[in-house]
Amino acid sequence: MKILVISSYLPYPLFNGGHVRLYNLIRELSQKHEITLICEKRPFQKDADIDEVKKICKDVITVDRGKQWSISNVLKAGFSTNSFLVTGHTSVALQKKIQETLDKEKFDFIHVETYYVMQNLPKTDVPVVLVEHNIEYQVYERFMERSPIIVRSLLQIDISKIKKEEETFWKNASTLVAVSREDQEIMSKAGLTPHLVSNGVNTHVFTFQPLTFDKNSTKKILFIGDFKWIQNQDTVKFIIKEIWPKIQELRKQNGELGEMKLWIVGRTIPHGVRTLTKDPDVIFDEASSSLSTEKIFHQAAVLLAPIRVGGGTSYKILESMSSGTPVVTMKLSADAIDAKDGENIVVGATADILAQKTVDLLTDQNLYKTITKNGRDLIGKNYTWAEIGKKLEEVYTVTLNKK
Repeated sequence: MKILVISSYLPYPLFNGGHVRLYNLIRELSQKHEITLICEKRPFQKDADIDEVKKICKDVITVDRGKQWSISNVLKAGFSTNSFLVTGHTSVALQKKIQETLDKEKFDFIHVETYYVMQNLPKTDVPVVLVEHNIEYQVYERFMERSPIIVRSLLQIDISKIKKEEETFWKNASTLVAVSREDQEIMSKAGLTPHLVSNGVNTHVFTFQPLTFDKNSTKKILFIGDFKWIQNQDTVKFIIKEIWPKIQELRKQNGELGEMKLWIVGRTIPHGVRTLTKDPDVIFDEASSSLSTEKIFHQAAVLLAPIRVGGGTSYKILESMSSGTPVVTMKLSADAIDAKDGENIVVGATADILAQKTVDLLTDQNLYKTITKNGRDLIGKNYTWAEIGKKLEEVYTVTLNKK
């Protein structure tokens, strides 16, 4: 098959979940199919990054990505029916490249990553497969719930626009793909029949190496993420302000725990996050973000990832489980990958429960071994990129049969 992929980002380097997903799926698909990628390139991305993606594509066509946060975009969004998200991703240069490519070559279908670049597609008879990484309006709704009252009314206007846009573009696509059952259910309620193609993990890179420790060893409780995303900012604040103090209290009550550190890793940790605590046991570590992610997981005793904002399947959770680092999270993230509390993951609903379960995990070696082994088994069975690639190929076949 000849596939034209349209994306708002060049998927290299592998700095975030979107990059990881698209790069690995293209890598899997390119073994059997011919892929042409048209995408926006950020200022930090170099020709060498384009060359890496060209290794797995027939062709890679890029346009320079403009600034999202600009007075022009704010004004355009404010005085139009388009959301700020769609306004910032509307590109004349991208539209031109897509049209030129469609005029020059014939494709079996167009694969679009995320709804907010759909407006750049010309009218075409080529079937369109739209893949949604999140339900964007839902992400912003959850963020709005935790925002100052003065900001909520402005967010509500834009959220209404996003919801209308998403549902319109879902219906305009030939085939719709969700990455989690939660997202799939929301799309179904809107009258669609979406396919489920989850996120995955490279198990050959994230090898199973569970940590061994005793009561005298320092245990690192890890949170890792790209802090430009709302989900990660909300999660790390929840950990620092509500969960970590309770873990510290429990540690003082339990002499078997030994020394513990909250290890926060990210490329650019905001000043507002750094000033949330003066606890010397909280380590803000930007330097380690230059390490390969699997090496970071192999140093951690636990990944603490109580994600309250967002949807889909979290890469940090999949990669941690593949690496043998047990995960403490919330029901939203566990349900997204069909993980079971106490079997292959640890789930809590409140700061108190999350703190207690983290401590329980670190003091019960049998539980620790069970969670790590079963977590890896779940990943190996359902979430390798080879398996995810097969599921996406099945979606393509269904799309072609609709013609």
